[in-house]
Order: sequence, then C-alpha cells, then structure tokens
Amino acid sequence: MEISRNRYFLAGMLLILLGLQFRLVQSFVLNESATRTLIRVSKSNPVTASESSALGNFIRDIAVPRPKKQVEPPRWLGLALVAIGAVVSLHAVALPKEG
Repeated sequence: MEISRNRYFLAGMLLILLGLQFRLVQSFVLNESATRTLIRVSKSNPVTASESSALGNFIRDIAVPRPKKQVEPPRWLGLALVAIGAVVSLHAVALPKEG
C-alpha cells in the first residue's frame, strides 16, 4: 500500500490538532479503569493505602473514592507535535499529484 499525499496531509493535520490540544490543556485526569491499567503496566504502588484485612478492603471500597491519576504532559510536547505536523503537511503539499 502506497501512502498518498492525502494520507500525509491527514496525518499532519491530526498531529497539529493533537499538539494544539496538548498546548491548551495542562493536565488530564484518568478514570478508574485507566488508572488501574497504568498501575498494572508500570508496576507501581496503588494510590490508596493498602489494608491487610478483608473487612478493611470492603470498607475502603465502599467509603473511599476510587483512585484517579492526574497526568501532566510536558509543555514542549504540544509544540513539538505542532511542528512535526506542519512539516508533514507541507511535505504532502510538495508531493506530486496522483494520476
């Protein structure tokens, strides 16, 4: 499968839009399932304190709010994505037309 200029342009525009979103948003709050997956993948300790008894676990699950991780992407990431997207989009304009 050959990559046409339309696909290059689409990839560049998606990178630009993703970069703008990273520039406008300071942090993302993950939901419970994403937080659990991140903990499992990174093999780090959970956000909440661990209890040894079954009754303590049951009470903690009911009374304590579920852990939610806050992710703060670096400021340079958005600018880098916008720059790469602009280069890819300009490359798409420079490619010859098909046909």
